Amino acid sequence: MIARTRHFLKRGRMAVAALCGAALAASCAAPQSVAPLPAPKPVVVRPAPPLPAPVPADWRDAAQTAGTWRWALEGGKSTASFGVAGYAPVVRLVCDRSSGRVILMRAGTAAAAVPMALRTTATMRPLSSDPAISPPNWLALALSARDPLLDGIAFSRGRFAFEAAGLETLYLPAWPELSRVIEDCR
Repeated sequence: MIARTRHFLKRGRMAVAALCGAALAASCAAPQSVAPLPAPKPVVVRPAPPLPAPVPADWRDAAQTAGTWRWALEGGKSTASFGVAGYAPVVRLVCDRSSGRVILMRAGTAAAAVPMALRTTATMRPLSSDPAISPPNWLALALSARDPLLDGIAFSRGRFAFEAAGLETLYLPAWPELSRVIEDCR
């Protein structure tokens, strides 16, 4: 029995020694490579949107809307278009001689009539767009070719303002292209 006990003890010591050897060998193994952390994503800092230009006390002191007037005969109608070269116009003045009206249009859309106004150096008149005559993507209104407001636009001191609810006010120069459309319609 003593021999048997010695045998089990010897065997236990050998097992413990084998386990210690395996643990020692594992600790001496090459270190596992740790994957590097991904580089942090750059933070995109967007500048704050520019503040709207302060509204001047007098509309005539506001900066003129960028662009120029161009006259053309479009579809047999005398037409003045205002905008930046290479881009779609933002305002059009069209003579509809058959009805004796001048159609004034500005870029924009609406399902119903939109309150509008024209300001000249002599007058300010509230108006309303007419969806029945407005082509797609335009707000249009019609004035009689003899309406004094057209003369007010043509002879305004350098500029006039074209307002429409929900849209930026346009400050447009009173150039000869406008007078040509008006006179062609009379």
